[in-house]
Amino acid sequence: MSQFVPTPKVRKIEALLKAAGATDVLYVGGFVRDFVLGIPSKDIDLEIYGLTYRQIAEALRESFRIGQVGQSFSVIKVDNEIDLAIPRRERKIGVGHKAFEVIPDSSMTFREAASRRDFTINAIGMRMDGSFCDPFDGLGDLKRGILRAPTEAFCEDPLRVLRGMQFAARFGFSMEPRTIGFCRRVRDEFNTLSAERLYSEWEKWALKGNWPEKGLDILRETGWIESFPELFAMTRTPQDPLLHPEGNVWEHTRRVCVSAAKLAKTFQLSSEDRLCLMFAALLHDVGKPSTLVKNEDGSISMPGHAEKGAKIAEAMLKRLRSPVNISKKVAALVRAHGFHAHRELSDSAVRHLSAELKPTSIRLWHLLVSADREGTGLEIPKDRAHFTDWFQLADDLGISEQPPRQILQGRDLESFGIPPGKTMGLLLREAWEAQLDSLFTDHDGGLEWLKKRLSGFSPES
Repeated sequence: MSQFVPTPKVRKIEALLKAAGATDVLYVGGFVRDFVLGIPSKDIDLEIYGLTYRQIAEALRESFRIGQVGQSFSVIKVDNEIDLAIPRRERKIGVGHKAFEVIPDSSMTFREAASRRDFTINAIGMRMDGSFCDPFDGLGDLKRGILRAPTEAFCEDPLRVLRGMQFAARFGFSMEPRTIGFCRRVRDEFNTLSAERLYSEWEKWALKGNWPEKGLDILRETGWIESFPELFAMTRTPQDPLLHPEGNVWEHTRRVCVSAAKLAKTFQLSSEDRLCLMFAALLHDVGKPSTLVKNEDGSISMPGHAEKGAKIAEAMLKRLRSPVNISKKVAALVRAHGFHAHRELSDSAVRHLSAELKPTSIRLWHLLVSADREGTGLEIPKDRAHFTDWFQLADDLGISEQPPRQILQGRDLESFGIPPGKTMGLLLREAWEAQLDSLFTDHDGGLEWLKKRLSGFSPES
């Protein structure tokens, strides 16, 4: 752990607050956790003891820009970058993660305040000299890689279960048995959580998780996977051991997520691309449970699972209030993840793949298929073109990032006397398929194709 040096701004805040009568000024929460783990943190949270909300604002107003996040939650934002909080008492008055009465109380001890935190790793305070206040051995849990609730108060906020999931994925931690028991106890409160909050935790799992399987393991150990029936079904779906020696659909999915996270890091994907890749890895085989067929010879097949899975994946993400552009891209990746297994490699096949993947890309598809293959541990059959060959050809054709531009447009058909309407729409779709089939590759070729197509043409033909 490196030596801690507060910024001059934080030093000044501490000095002004101490002069106003503050008994303690502590760094708290994720800032302390990340410092101990050696992770850079942009968010600075300070907890102030011995002063009221009004006294803090008055002490700092002449030196800083003061913003009010919410007096009911006793949070002051300084220069729009540092959050100051007063310790608070909370009393649960209903179900769900919002049903609390919050009472600011600057006379509380740090232990009392920290007992309300979700996990011990977030219940550590740090003074300006780098010394720690650690009443629940959060430092020890950071060293041991353990997620542990400080007290039974954990059960008052069911969202903490999914926070545990994404923390496990981010830090590679496991959850200790007592806390798993707390999570199971609040499973019935899943339906009190808003879709937006659920999606927020899944988003962190996808964007920040270098150990995504750790988060998925917690989901299963706590029983909360049953609250996501699409995922739970995969835990009960076997696979053909010759094709998937790694195990059932869920075990395969875990491994694919591991590989996808590594690829996302290696290729330094943008946040949106990483989000799409990780969700596609999680859901690429979500159609298998509902398409499973046990054949007479004892083998297992899942015909049409990619197409079915695309619909399930899009519906699940829509239910979680995912941005539409994310759910559309994930669905396209899921639908096309086995495309290369059913076609011979050719310019035409790659063009069709690029069109099938719209609005996402063959580049991202290549990463998903790579992760999918690594999830089985099997070699590529010698008689099948490697999916990397598909990506290379797409790159050579200039369509690895997006499908080719449609060559023939409505104005071209109008020049041949075809007015806008149903007939034009049908011909444009036919022209697009012809272009993908390499029947023409430029505008002149497209016009020649159109001339032949319209020879003797009638709207009924």
